[in-house]
Amino acid sequence: MRKAKTWLPGFLLVLPSMILVGLFVYWLIAKNVFTSLQRSTNFVTDKVVNPGGYHNYTQLLGSGDYQHALMNLLVLTVVFMVGTMVMGLLWAVLLEKGVGAEGVFRSVYLFPMAVSFIAAGVVWRWLLSPAQGDGAIGLNQLFIKLHLDGLQSSWWSSPSRFSMAAMAIPAIWQLSGYVMALFLAGFRGISEDQREAARIDGASEWKIYRHVLFPQLSPIALSALIILGHMSMKMFDLIYVIAGPNSYKAAVPTTMMWTQLFAQSNPQAAAVNATILLIIVAVVVVPYLVTTSRSERSR
Repeated sequence: MRKAKTWLPGFLLVLPSMILVGLFVYWLIAKNVFTSLQRSTNFVTDKVVNPGGYHNYTQLLGSGDYQHALMNLLVLTVVFMVGTMVMGLLWAVLLEKGVGAEGVFRSVYLFPMAVSFIAAGVVWRWLLSPAQGDGAIGLNQLFIKLHLDGLQSSWWSSPSRFSMAAMAIPAIWQLSGYVMALFLAGFRGISEDQREAARIDGASEWKIYRHVLFPQLSPIALSALIILGHMSMKMFDLIYVIAGPNSYKAAVPTTMMWTQLFAQSNPQAAAVNATILLIIVAVVVVPYLVTTSRSERSR
């Protein structure tokens, strides 16, 4: 009876959260997986659209459009993660070295985080306009004004396989400040005594950063990579606003899912798409969570 009195209040306190998470997370995931395995036919022609079972997955994965979307996602993710990490670390190092009006710079770098992807996408759609020459606007017009016509680009609408690298530019602009804040907090958490000891041993500033500071930032860097990676894989609103939901050149699985569900009225294919994305994110995130949990227990 005493044991029940000990754990019962805590259990009743978290019970509403458990019910909500179970209903709106795990039940919806199960419902999505169940939908992805269903068989469907065209109501008019009675032609089989989705054969059902695992064949729905092989059908989508074998689709040229979906493979194109996955390749776009890979390019977007790599450029976004590398660009954001480099810019965030650079800004953090500059602020960590000590600059005047640090609060102003920190606010400027963090401000893009307060802007929604929808609002940012409206602006960047104009900046990344593919129009060139006399009809150029945005960045292409700026290049003309600077007499740098050769830098004009079709940006995300370029026929190149790596055109999605341009789509990562707005995302890098928006989230570099977040990475900067993480690294800056890491720098400020390192004792000044370690730097002084390295200087006494004759280490240059570069060696202090390379051998003393940067190694201690590796957990922060890993956390930032995981966060940025799963955000990139789920990115939809920015691409939707800039390129539209039906753009083949800028298609990624999330925009393709929108088309499958609403334009093609094919919830089974959209559910398959969502499940594959869930698996990809889980493969990236779950090992990190397991490793983090083990390291916390060993402390």
